[in-house]
This record gives sequence, C-alpha cells and structure tokens, in this order.
Amino acid sequence: MTEMIGGNALAYAGAALAAFLAGSGSAIGIRYAASTASGVLTEDPEKFGLLFVLVVLPGTQGLYGFFSAFLVMLKLNLFGGEVLSLTTSQGWQVLFSCLPIGIAGLVSGIHQGKVCSAGIQMTAKRPEMAFKAAVVYAVMVETYALLGLVVTLFLLFFGIKL
Repeated sequence: MTEMIGGNALAYAGAALAAFLAGSGSAIGIRYAASTASGVLTEDPEKFGLLFVLVVLPGTQGLYGFFSAFLVMLKLNLFGGEVLSLTTSQGWQVLFSCLPIGIAGLVSGIHQGKVCSAGIQMTAKRPEMAFKAAVVYAVMVETYALLGLVVTLFLLFFGIKL
C-alpha cells in the first residue's frame, strides 16, 4: 500500500513541477516584456495594441504546463470516482514525463520574454515591424516550448501504461 501512495505522490510532484516550472518561466518572461512595454507606453500610449501581443506571448508556456498537469490529474482519475493507485515505478514515469514541458517552459518562457522585450524596443521606433519581425522572432522561441509539450504528451499517453 505504501508503494502505491509513493507512486501517486511522485505523479503529483510531476504534475506540480510541470505547472510550477513552466508557469515560473512565463511569469519571468512576462516581467521582461511588460517592463519594457510600460516604458514605451509612457512615451506613446497609442502603441498599446501592438505591444500587448508581445507582452502576452511568454505566458503561453505557463498554459502548457498547466495543461500537462491537468492531463496527469485526468489520467489518474483525480476528478472522477476512484483515484488510480500507481506503483513507485509508474509514479517516476509520470514525474519524468512532466519534465520536458516543465524545463522547456521555464527556459523558453524566460528567453521569449527577452526576445519580446527586444521586439517591443524595435516596435517603439519602427511600429511597422511589430508583426513582421518581433512576433515572428518570439514565435521561434515558442517552438521549443511546444516541442516540450509534445514530448510530455507522447510520454504520458503512449509511454506509460497504467
């Protein structure tokens, strides 16, 4: 019985890490972008619409982490009737399955915030470049968070038999 409790604890830790790490990356990334946007908006409030997308983009990593954690909870039947009891081995599998989005979300969220901050600075001087370059560059960083999410999803749905 203790082995199964330990397995569930490991799975919950994996879900928490996915949400916490990716969410932390998003929060830090948004801070970079929002700080720069606030400076630009003090000079030119009309650019709010252009800058909003660049401020919000680093927040997607947190959503990916939350989504992954939610899927773990669904897989364990946490919201339904009887919660599945996992062995320690299965718990480790779930935990490690959550790490790709957790780590990729943390790192890409921070770096996407920096890219968005630079894009905001560019938009301040060349507004026509906001979507031509700034958003495109930011989306390139996003790709790696998406890859982390896809790996997590594949591992959760095809790599673990519960």
